[in-house]
Amino acid sequence: MNQTLEEVVSLARQCGCGHRHYDIPIEQMVVGREAFARLVAYLRHKRYERVAIVADDHTFAAVERSLCDQLENGSIRYTVCLVQPDENGDVIADERSIVQVLLETPDDVDVLIAVGAGTIHDITRFSSYKMRIPFISVPTAPSVDGFTSMGAPLIIRGVKKTIQAQAPIAVFAHTGVLCQSPKEMIAAGFGDMVAKYTSLADWQFAHWMADEPYCPFVHQLTEQSLQTCVDHIDDIAAGGEQGIRVLMDALLQSGIAMLLMGQSYSASGAEHHLSHYWEMEFLRQKKRQVLHGAKVGVSTPIIIEHYQRVFWPLLNELEKRPKSMDEATWERLKANTASIRELLESLPSPERIRTMLAKVGGAIAPEQLGIDPQLVERSLREAHRLRLNRFTMLYFLNELIFVE
Repeated sequence: MNQTLEEVVSLARQCGCGHRHYDIPIEQMVVGREAFARLVAYLRHKRYERVAIVADDHTFAAVERSLCDQLENGSIRYTVCLVQPDENGDVIADERSIVQVLLETPDDVDVLIAVGAGTIHDITRFSSYKMRIPFISVPTAPSVDGFTSMGAPLIIRGVKKTIQAQAPIAVFAHTGVLCQSPKEMIAAGFGDMVAKYTSLADWQFAHWMADEPYCPFVHQLTEQSLQTCVDHIDDIAAGGEQGIRVLMDALLQSGIAMLLMGQSYSASGAEHHLSHYWEMEFLRQKKRQVLHGAKVGVSTPIIIEHYQRVFWPLLNELEKRPKSMDEATWERLKANTASIRELLESLPSPERIRTMLAKVGGAIAPEQLGIDPQLVERSLREAHRLRLNRFTMLYFLNELIFVE
């Protein structure tokens, strides 16, 4: 991270935004080759005698020798739950996976250890919360910023829902393991960071137009994480330890920013809603899933294009109030027109976003992910409904301007 965990907590206490900043329950956060040795020392310090590892076949194979040897040498007893994939070979954070973890975890386990990327963490986060025991994060790829968050995005009866559960009590990310992760997962992590361009814009807009809680410090923390990745894109693209550490630190810091606000506004806007919509459609069609970061990376320039195409004409024609908009909202829109213009102008061009994604080896177009133009257009009209309590520019356009 750009700042240590202690520095972030200290700065948050000095923040004068007037909104509540939540306590950070994470006691240790280690990124480096000493991570697994530090994990064992932490377990012994906490006097955890029995742990349960939650992983899948691939993520467990990535750490089996290094992590399990450390646990055995430290006299830590452990069991392993390998979450089974669905009929397409995908591990899904759904009811089946959660029930499997609940059934296979012994009653006397002190703590769960999530060994994997985003999906394994979501399954473990929710399962540990329901079991009323803590969990520890062991990322195996720098692919998402949700490792440290409280929210668990789950598929419940085919619908994507984010359920507030709990954050890990510690994070131990071994850079040797992270550097061996597939290139597409590294590109996905960069894609999840690039998505902050639009998530931060949506958050600022929501503050102006809907009085959503907003914190300049949390905004700055997230923006700093994004800019660090952009500044080190060559290192990240090279896949060496320096670049992977930069990316992992940025993902963790973005997650800490969410924890401070107690919600994900800073990191998740309309681009995430498109991604969730596509994910649900793939599940409905029984198609293989696509990495979360790859989807939000691709959806970010699509959202920028959509906002610039639709918002500019709207801001240029404010003489007459749209019939679907009440007087108070219209007046607020007019009062914030200059700020909204500046916000839209500050967004990078879609071409620049796609150039960066391509540089790290990521997809740049929905067709590369098996997403057809019809699904993209439908998601631009309907994806905001997945989270109607999240005010974004996409919500504003669909619910208050272009009401069908």
